Amino acid sequence: MREVGRILGYLPEFYHRIKDFMELDKTESAELVDLASAVQRLLDDQFVTTSSLGALKRRERMLGIQADPSVETVAFRRNRIINRYSTKPPFTLRYLQEQLDRLVGPGRTVADIDVQNFLLTITTAIDDAEIFREVEHTVKVIIPANIVYQQNTALQDDIELVESIAVQDVTWNYKLDGSWQLGAAPFATLGPEVPVK
Repeated sequence: MREVGRILGYLPEFYHRIKDFMELDKTESAELVDLASAVQRLLDDQFVTTSSLGALKRRERMLGIQADPSVETVAFRRNRIINRYSTKPPFTLRYLQEQLDRLVGPGRTVADIDVQNFLLTITTAIDDAEIFREVEHTVKVIIPANIVYQQNTALQDDIELVESIAVQDVTWNYKLDGSWQLGAAPFATLGPEVPVK
């Protein structure tokens, strides 16, 4: 007995041996599989986190975002779309901090407000230009017009210092009596560098 496809399973047993119905079952089953995957893709495209690249591009056009796929990852593009959808008033400092943590990562940004001077300071540890631009866009959309936005960068790197001391003789070639001509010889000639320590 041959394997029954999606169509023949609904038909009486005697249709299972007719060649026309067997071929019809093969072609229609393939079409039904394609239809099911198209319906699933349509459902997935309804949500930003599961949408296809075509749906991401459509949402970016709707939001006025010009994406650069050569630099930006699909995950970043999804996060940016979610960020744009979720920046609706009213806003609080806690809401801004949550948005920045979701966008950049927990603990990488600190939002602080000086109420007396109407100054919002955001200290970030961002080394990615696309994320930096998205943070700037988010802040400009969220803050009221009477608050000044100030950006502080707090990148943390390790610096290694190596100490060395060297001596070098310097012979001055110019004379103030007018005999030295500008450009004919350098101002000074450096001797060899001798390490002391």
